[in-house]
Amino acid sequence: MNTTGWIVVAVVALLLILAAVIILGRSRRNKALHGKAEQIREDVEQESVQVRRREALAEETAAKARAAQAEAEAKAAEAKRLADRADVHRSAVASSQEDLDQRRAHADSIDPRVKDTDAVAQDTVTPQQTQAPHQTDVR
Repeated sequence: MNTTGWIVVAVVALLLILAAVIILGRSRRNKALHGKAEQIREDVEQESVQVRRREALAEETAAKARAAQAEAEAKAAEAKRLADRADVHRSAVASSQEDLDQRRAHADSIDPRVKDTDAVAQDTVTPQQTQAPHQTDVR
């Protein structure tokens, strides 16, 4: 073989070696990228589990909030109902008190002793009695 033949063989051998190096380099790079992609997938899966847990917690908390809101509304309705009932009782008390006052006044108006006693009591009212009519002198 002559020199040109050896040069051609050397160039072909060099190209084959270069191609093998390139193929091996790509193979290593692809393996590294594949490993990195797998690691990212694992991380994503782990974070997905955490996100699902947080989502479940958020739903549970929202359900508790809705329940608390419903309970608060029920208590507010009960408070309004009780306040309305108290108003009805106050109205009945006022009406009853007015009726009692009228009946007492009527009884006083028809009782002859009350008229005489009132007249005498009005004549004999002392300054102490006008200042503190509800106090009693205990000695």
